[in-house]
Amino acid sequence: MIRRNFLAVLALAFSLPVTAWADAPLKVVATTGMIADAARQVGGDQVDVKGLMGPGVDPHAYRQTRSDIVAMTRADLILWHGLYLEAQMEDFFHDLERKRTVVAVAEGIDTSKLRAHDDYADKYDPHVWMTPELWREVVLEVQAALTEVRPEAAEVFAANAQAHLADIDRLTAYADQVLASVPDNNKVLVTAHDAFGYFGESFGFEVLGIQGISTQSEAGLNRIGELVDLLVDRKITAVFVESSVSDRSIRALIEGAAAKGHEVHVGGELFSDAMGEEGTYEGTYLGMLDHNITVIASALGGDVPDRGMDGKLSAGF
Repeated sequence: MIRRNFLAVLALAFSLPVTAWADAPLKVVATTGMIADAARQVGGDQVDVKGLMGPGVDPHAYRQTRSDIVAMTRADLILWHGLYLEAQMEDFFHDLERKRTVVAVAEGIDTSKLRAHDDYADKYDPHVWMTPELWREVVLEVQAALTEVRPEAAEVFAANAQAHLADIDRLTAYADQVLASVPDNNKVLVTAHDAFGYFGESFGFEVLGIQGISTQSEAGLNRIGELVDLLVDRKITAVFVESSVSDRSIRALIEGAAAKGHEVHVGGELFSDAMGEEGTYEGTYLGMLDHNITVIASALGGDVPDRGMDGKLSAGF
């Protein structure tokens, strides 16, 4: 029944008229906020971008709605992440790519640069936005996708992409500086799920997630017990909650450590699978990572500017 309803909505959407003008902005639909931001940065006034997953939305569990289906079937370009991030939507995208231009923007990254997935054979950690080095490749893939759909704007897309990549490189330099100021024995990042592996590899942090790479994996009592012992034994005092994941497991860690006489506090809320509120600095890719980098460095004993890289963060440190 679900499949039949899905096909009915799909057929109805494709039956709706689509009006196109050569000088009208391209209609682009992107799954995650990070991809939507890349499309806006590269596309500029050549694009009208709709992001499906807003602040606090978990892409691992997200399923397309009827309005999503209509938006995507009427779009000039659909951008999704791939690497099994949108696990509940993969079949839909494979159906859709027969009728629309659909691009999985992270699938082109050389697998030698990716972390193997603990839970699924032949799958990789999709959280590549956590390191600017890998996200640069996604931005270039977005540029290529836009250029394919609108080749006459190739020079505009190329110039916009290079400007955005320059900002990403500046963010990398900022991250290197402030994260290096964290004492070596404090470079342990404990979070709700294993979304920060690429971050840890890039900036020299040990990363420990209660859940696995996907939020759909279970956080067992044994795992929580192991991490409580680790917090106590290594005298780790800060753990981090995530904007798109329940803080229940993190609270269990804090309570478990307290029961053993060790005080642990929440170092801050990090953006893991979704960005901040639309219209804010934290609702952009640069702002998302600037926030994470600054919060982590500050909570773990590093030296940070009061409001991040360019003084744009909404909260001071």
